[in-house]
Amino acid sequence: MDKIIINVGRQLGSGGHDIGRMLALDFGAKYYDRELLNLAAKESGFSEKIFEQNDEKKGFFRGLFNVQSPLMGGGSIYKSSFSQENLFQFQSDAIKKAAEEGSCVFVGRCADYILRDFKNVVNVFITASMDFRIDQVMARRNISQDEARRIIEQGESRRAEYYNYYTGKKWGAAESYDFCIDSSILGLVETEKLIAAFIRKRFEK
Repeated sequence: MDKIIINVGRQLGSGGHDIGRMLALDFGAKYYDRELLNLAAKESGFSEKIFEQNDEKKGFFRGLFNVQSPLMGGGSIYKSSFSQENLFQFQSDAIKKAAEEGSCVFVGRCADYILRDFKNVVNVFITASMDFRIDQVMARRNISQDEARRIIEQGESRRAEYYNYYTGKKWGAAESYDFCIDSSILGLVETEKLIAAFIRKRFEK
């Protein structure tokens, strides 16, 4: 196999980012998460700040009407051809370009849908118990249990809406992925090992 593409969908707080990084190291692949925002900005010519502010959000166009020239390179959004779909397309182009160059691990951002016609692709979804995810978010952000729960619920609602809107599929539904696993059962390290074993078995010659 010349290259492999691993797309990681994840519940907020499930450790998907860390597992994605471990998979990238395991398979000698480039890791893309927020790095995609920089790539998309370069592809589009727009500021990376626009992509950061609207990362994995559907319906953000309404909230950007007052953005002025520092982000757009002159003029307001009203005077540009900029749209919600444009942002998604720029990011999609960046994902495809990266995937064409070599082995990659992509976290989120509908990469499984965008790369559906590529070869040697495996789509993984990582879930975890709510208690586990709350503990993870509390520890990372140094916040209360209630705050962590609110962040998870609001963040996942936006994430699901974004994925469902652009893919026509259901975010987190088992039929959308090749392998789904609960990281709170084995822990992040052992979960990554199990995913890696599945990937190797799947592409075994």
